[in-house]
Amino acid sequence: METRSDLRNVAIIAHVDHGKTTLVDAMLRQTGTWDAHQEVAERVMDSMDLEREKGITILAKNTAVVYGDVKINIIDTPGHADFGGEVERGLTMVDGVVLLVDSSEGPLPQTRFVLRKALESRLPVILVVNKVDRPDARVAEVVSEVEELFLDLDADEHQIDFPIVYSNARAGVASLDPSDPALTLSEGASSDGLKPLFEVILDRIPSPVYDPQHPLQALVTNLDASPYVGRIALCRVRHGTLQRGKPVAWCRADGTIETVRITELYITEGLDRVDADEVGPGEIAAIAGLADVTIGETLADPDDPRSLPVINVDAPSLSMTIGINTSPLAGVDGSKLTARQVQNRLESELVGNVSLRVLPTERPDAWEVQGRGELQLAVLVEMMRREGFELSVGKPEVVTREIDGKIHEPVERVAIDVPEEFLGVVTQLLALRKGRLEQMINHGTGWVRMEYLVAARGLVGFRTEFLTETRGSGQLHHVFEGYEPWHGDLRARPTGSMVSDRRGFTSAYAIMNLQERGQLLVGPGVEVYEGMIVGENARAGDMDVNPNKEKKLTNHRAAGSDDLVRLVPPRPMSLEQALEFISADECVEVTPSNIRLRKVELAASTRGRDKGRSKTGK
Repeated sequence: METRSDLRNVAIIAHVDHGKTTLVDAMLRQTGTWDAHQEVAERVMDSMDLEREKGITILAKNTAVVYGDVKINIIDTPGHADFGGEVERGLTMVDGVVLLVDSSEGPLPQTRFVLRKALESRLPVILVVNKVDRPDARVAEVVSEVEELFLDLDADEHQIDFPIVYSNARAGVASLDPSDPALTLSEGASSDGLKPLFEVILDRIPSPVYDPQHPLQALVTNLDASPYVGRIALCRVRHGTLQRGKPVAWCRADGTIETVRITELYITEGLDRVDADEVGPGEIAAIAGLADVTIGETLADPDDPRSLPVINVDAPSLSMTIGINTSPLAGVDGSKLTARQVQNRLESELVGNVSLRVLPTERPDAWEVQGRGELQLAVLVEMMRREGFELSVGKPEVVTREIDGKIHEPVERVAIDVPEEFLGVVTQLLALRKGRLEQMINHGTGWVRMEYLVAARGLVGFRTEFLTETRGSGQLHHVFEGYEPWHGDLRARPTGSMVSDRRGFTSAYAIMNLQERGQLLVGPGVEVYEGMIVGENARAGDMDVNPNKEKKLTNHRAAGSDDLVRLVPPRPMSLEQALEFISADECVEVTPSNIRLRKVELAASTRGRDKGRSKTGK
């Protein structure tokens, strides 16, 4: 076996918002990837509109920097467990990982998730404690917590002997000494920038290993598209050399082998793809010319084709129904309305997203989409609405599994940080959802951290209630833990819905009367229809209302009749909030311009008949 000492492949993994993308920005700046005069946006790796708006990474992306004589390929992975498929794919391309942990928050559930994946792949780990300039930093305790996490995840003796680097990614500074004044940018402090981190990467991340006698093998780990050359496959070359224009054996996922020609070959330099005539072992390359290639397939030597194992990702734990828009207002906003268009779009999403499943339902115009979590499914729907689709989206439900003849459901590990005064109310909320308290830590700063195990369906709709009860100050993170026997009935939303009983435009007079009965979701002058949800009833049970009612006019003028009507502003809902809010017999109507909540069965007479049937058991 031989090694390529001029190359390193490393992934940056972390919990969401611990500074991965900011650190990559600093690495690109300090290796001369951009000219001094060049203006570049912050978080340059987050190139999707949705990533910039939400401040999160959704897709794993790669870049490359040159440090000294060594090229370092860097994979920036998402921190959300919902996008765990992206993390798993990214880890198949690298030989080591940089684990980033916030100096105050410490390891959180998704830190556990990404680290577990790295340890399962037998990858060496470098710990970077980031944001050490925070006033509430607790560096020594965080390092101790990470060591406990390694032990908890059954790391071997080689993996647990990890180097530690301390950094302030926003300032572009790293050090091996946590008390280095440069980390807090104090006056007169001298800094080597990120040099200590680069040195540790070169020293501790192994060079790619390959067998010079082995025929070509390259694993397709990601897909991209270009308007000029069509589908682009990103692959890690394990052995041999890829050459432009030369034939290769394409080992498909179904077991068939086909000889194809690589029309275009690229490697990454900085943020750009540049043409290459050939790419050697250990390198991450992009190829064009294979129209139907999918993730997990292998490119091999046509004379001796040997396929690599297909990438395995965790099974989905949440599902929801996505179908065409069937409301009376369908077709007003969007341009893509038919079942065929929706089906084609969902099938195209499967090509590049290994963690999604799309299954048929009893209806020909609706499909069950399974994924890792609410955020992943909401991001898919948000992308579709921006492309002009109109959709009906059902309430998220958990994907159960039968084990030893019993129904099991997914369970999430939940980490909650709240001020001490909200400890009681949060404990009460999770007790109603049959949550089990695993541990509680009081850091002595006025904040308490609690870890719970909660059934995944108990968390659907929990975030909104949690933020309301903690006055927006609580932090909530959760990640898939495993399967447990069905927990029985859990508390659903305690309130009912105000449902419009006719079509028309809402009036200020009607809304003024209705706002005494609960929280309204629409303001005056909004077009509504029968079966559309216009508000949240303060009590349990649904209430049919007339939001279009006008004030009767008379020729008498009463004292005080000209007083101003004071309306409470309606509560706007994002797509994620709407999906959390709806009950089992409700769905969300999603169009490019609007998000409306509605009953699945619009006609009040039909809803009443169905309710009567369910009560009598017929």
